[in-house]
Amino acid sequence: MKKILFVLMVIIFSGSISWAQTSSKSNLLKPTNYQKRVSTIVSGKTRHYYSLSADKASVISLQGPGKLQVITRARFKSDSPTKTSYSILYSIDGGTQKSSIIKDVIRSTKDTYADGTLGIPGQSREFTIDLGRGDHSIEFLIQDDKTAIAARYIFTPLKEKKIDWIAFSPLRPSEPVDLISKESTVCYYRFSKTKPLKVEVNGPTELKVMTRIEIHYQMRGRIHYRIQVNENNVVKNTYQLSSDRSESAAYKDNKELIPGKACEFVIHVPQGKHSYEIRLLDEDKNTVLGRLLIPKKDVKLEN
Repeated sequence: MKKILFVLMVIIFSGSISWAQTSSKSNLLKPTNYQKRVSTIVSGKTRHYYSLSADKASVISLQGPGKLQVITRARFKSDSPTKTSYSILYSIDGGTQKSSIIKDVIRSTKDTYADGTLGIPGQSREFTIDLGRGDHSIEFLIQDDKTAIAARYIFTPLKEKKIDWIAFSPLRPSEPVDLISKESTVCYYRFSKTKPLKVEVNGPTELKVMTRIEIHYQMRGRIHYRIQVNENNVVKNTYQLSSDRSESAAYKDNKELIPGKACEFVIHVPQGKHSYEIRLLDEDKNTVLGRLLIPKKDVKLEN
């Protein structure tokens, strides 16, 4: 009997640890811009959702890899139909717009709004977006405003697969800039809106791009900037990045500028030879530093 009790205690204890580890890895996220909050009472607890619009995108920013769980609810009023359907539109890093179609949603019989004048929340419906390594911004819209929709975002990071990266040089002309980081010299390349980084890569492989905004001493707070990637002269992605002053990197030969903290994204290069242009989009920002890397195992593709 004691052995059985001991085994049960171990199982319960292990289960609670596993649950705690799982829950601690998941993060609740809120949009960085459009933040019209809708509080919903679920099993006696308040859960915050954020309204979606057909005109103004809600932007979620995060660092992958991981899974983004999007939980949605429609709003029912007294004169609403018994069922409703709606579509959630989303794009990752300015890429092709995708949609999640939610059908035949009915009123929830258990959940309520904290503000009862809003009506009755619909049943929760969810979908998941898989995201690779690097910084990402995901824009969410609804197809139309016929039905009020709100969403809740939960991100679960995943462990990155270990890759041995090696520096990769852009095409000339390029402007190398040396930074000192952790007592080592690291070469970046300066680029701008009018002078993009240009590179040719043989796929299939991955091209890791690390960027640092160049900060003048009079600039304060976080700095937001956008990087556009063209593949074979066609826009592939637009990355919305945000950074502040680096505490671990400095210019080797320039005392007038401060490098920003590194942001990164990964370009998935398809089969064959491809050309890429990486440029700054913002008119009010001057220059950015970029560093390119590819997996060491793929270096043979470039020979």
